[in-house]
Amino acid sequence: MDLSNIIFNSLKYPFRNIAKLPIISILFILITITPIGYLLDNKIIIFIGVVAFFIFILIVPGFFLDVIKTGSRESSMFPSFNLVNSVYDSIRVLALRMVYMIVPALVFFISLSTLGPASVNLLYEYKILSFLATFWTLTLVILVTYLVFEFLLFFAKARLAYLDSLSEALKINRVIGDIRNIGIFNIIKWLIAMAILMVVISFVSSFVLTIPYVGFLIDVCIIIPIMESIANYSLGLLYSNIT
Repeated sequence: MDLSNIIFNSLKYPFRNIAKLPIISILFILITITPIGYLLDNKIIIFIGVVAFFIFILIVPGFFLDVIKTGSRESSMFPSFNLVNSVYDSIRVLALRMVYMIVPALVFFISLSTLGPASVNLLYEYKILSFLATFWTLTLVILVTYLVFEFLLFFAKARLAYLDSLSEALKINRVIGDIRNIGIFNIIKWLIAMAILMVVISFVSSFVLTIPYVGFLIDVCIIIPIMESIANYSLGLLYSNIT
């Protein structure tokens, strides 16, 4: 599927399934409880909000994995909500993220333990230029490593959805193979197009946020779920190009 069709179909996707959108909205209400608790200065509501946030983490990632799967099969149907499957898939998504973030975490701690003390000594010795060079080198190494593995994780999650196999998603060489099959140039074009689309939607939603109290709820419960649906479905459509 070419880029224009991916973007066009992704935009239509949430509105084709508008009757099922309240399912996601209800899930996103869970993350509004804690801010409301802080606003009301109510510790009980804050506690309920923390519990609700963990419930959110255990359900929503798995649900959107189903949305990616739907896109990878080029279906326009919204996935049916199944609590058990959503929790199971969420655990797999979280496990996948933990594994893919091992290398960035190691680079972070090794860089801090080696270059960190040296940069502090340079600062104490008033070697400002050397300190800045060391600091930016450290930051760049950590940032590049994180972005590379975040990029790989992006398509590993799509592979998990497509093949329904965590072990397959953990095979980085296969994930890189999928990226090559889709085409780096195609992925870059897709990333740029999706970034522009998300910025436009975010710009529009900024006006909604100006509505006192209700604006925040509309943004969290309607606009953000629509954005997430578009983004995940679009990733699935892009991944369908591996064949």
